[in-house]
Amino acid sequence: MSGKCSTLRIAGRDFACRAVAFFHSEQGRANFTIALDDPSDDSHVISFSGENSRREQDDLYELQIDQMLLNSKNRPKVDGLPVPSAELATGLCRQFGNVSTKQISSISCSATDKNGKKYELQFDSDGSPIKVRRLRQSPLVSEKRRARQTEQRECRQKADVAKVLPRDWPAYINRCLAEVIEKPAPDAPQ
Repeated sequence: MSGKCSTLRIAGRDFACRAVAFFHSEQGRANFTIALDDPSDDSHVISFSGENSRREQDDLYELQIDQMLLNSKNRPKVDGLPVPSAELATGLCRQFGNVSTKQISSISCSATDKNGKKYELQFDSDGSPIKVRRLRQSPLVSEKRRARQTEQRECRQKADVAKVLPRDWPAYINRCLAEVIEKPAPDAPQ
């Protein structure tokens, strides 16, 4: 979303924002995510997160906050990306505008975590249409399974080139796969 944060206060400390985004997962959790403009931490990101939301009229979306997701350069990493800390919280975010027309005018969020830290956001759009992207998460095929599928495909191609009769394919493919398993990997010590 294009615009500016007139208020971004984390536990009494004021920040500017670099980016504001909204995410809605297939499991139902929604997040208003803000990348903070923090000169000491280029990975400083917070998310107002919740599962209960409602749309009032066509131009008001409300999200009940049940946790804050806090991310920084000091967080543990998985696949090179920091994993956020989830802090129980209560609060509310209100988004004015309509996603289907790609026009959001403002977002306001206010939450307090279980330790009493307050989080506030007031984002005002510059009037530019928002960018909407749909991301679908597909199951990852394991490396072993992918390698096995490649081996099977190669053995089927060898059988085709060798003009093996269809009745003999299963035996040929099984022999071919057994030979692949017996061969050491190219980078394995011998």
